[in-house]
Amino acid sequence: MLNRTQPPLIREIDFLQLPPVEIFTLDNGIPVYVVNMGTQEVLKLELIFFAGRPFEQKQLVARATAAMLKEGTRSYDSAAVAEIFDFYGSSFRTPFNTDTANVELHSLNKYFEQVLPVVAEILAEPSFPQKELDTFIRVNQQNLQVDLTKNDTVAYRMVTELIFGPEHPYGYNSYPETYGALLREDLVQHYERCFTAGNCKIVLSGKIDSQILSALNQYIGQAIRPGAALTAQPQRQPSTTRRMHIHHPDTVQKAIRLGRDMCNRFHPDYPGMYMVNTILGGYFSSRLMENIREDKGYTYNIYSTLDTMCFDSSFHIGTEVNNEFANQTLDEVYREMELLRREPVDAEEMAMVRNYVMGGFLTMLDGPFNVSEVVKTIVTEGLPMDYIETLTRALQAITPDDIMELSQKYLNPDDYWEVIVGEMKD
Repeated sequence: MLNRTQPPLIREIDFLQLPPVEIFTLDNGIPVYVVNMGTQEVLKLELIFFAGRPFEQKQLVARATAAMLKEGTRSYDSAAVAEIFDFYGSSFRTPFNTDTANVELHSLNKYFEQVLPVVAEILAEPSFPQKELDTFIRVNQQNLQVDLTKNDTVAYRMVTELIFGPEHPYGYNSYPETYGALLREDLVQHYERCFTAGNCKIVLSGKIDSQILSALNQYIGQAIRPGAALTAQPQRQPSTTRRMHIHHPDTVQKAIRLGRDMCNRFHPDYPGMYMVNTILGGYFSSRLMENIREDKGYTYNIYSTLDTMCFDSSFHIGTEVNNEFANQTLDEVYREMELLRREPVDAEEMAMVRNYVMGGFLTMLDGPFNVSEVVKTIVTEGLPMDYIETLTRALQAITPDDIMELSQKYLNPDDYWEVIVGEMKD
């Protein structure tokens, strides 16, 4: 009999490994990373094009091109495209990330060959109709005007601009006139440069058989035209202004953002900074949450995050607080950073954070679609396929002294840009 008065044993996770990933190459040379897992007859197809901000020749054209792909082809208008996917119970999206533009299909296996030709035509012959582009511009201009009334949005936009520079692909900000300057010809040119076989990688996950792979090669292996892989080398141009306070009248809260440049996943400091971030503000029981939310009651939420991209990375601390608590909150944030710089983390907290981090990685490897997200990150950033194994081993080996040393290196307040947005009184 199961004794429900006794909790299950808690076991530490000491090793994690990415499930096997097969690599299949289409006729046009596109590599397909196959995560063959699960028992359900469903699959997820994701095409990754290196067609994000670092590769655009005009601001916002990468985002606009990705959004407009599904708005019509030679044979179908946007309504017909949506109706076909709905009829077969499929989900089709074109999510845009900073570095990449992706094409994502969820489908039942039995209908894969019915919807795949439509995906192939979207990739081979998008029409970029002017009417739909006009709607895209108008809607985004309206949404942006609303967003610019929000303190947290303004603060994030400004801190990234200060860190990277106003012309950097990770630092420039959009405005209504930026959208208004977009032309259909800009989208066509970006599509022709970036949406090629040499500039694409595919992750396929779910219950995969030879028939699925054959259909993928038949359609996608022929639809996407040849082309060389693109490269980019954006150069950061950080601002010399370290503190910026932006007046937003008639607001009861101030948005606070602190940020700095940061090492990426290739850097040997990254595993340690992953732990530093988690301890400081990366989960609900972090030091910032316990101090500023639980103890002081200044805010409902405060966090820190590592924002890693292909060509650069940054580290952010963010919160929103009532106007009268802004200065006290900043003092407490800097105090927590200083504590990590001069006092070792005790064994109990270290064990808790390590278990939390390892549990998070375990969740990321649960099921084919979750695994595909991990594979997508590895493929997009050019990491080795054993990266998860290497990273988790490194996380297990980190000591309190390592945490303190990295905090001294990366949590120096003098290295941070500080942005506060809200009502500024004399």
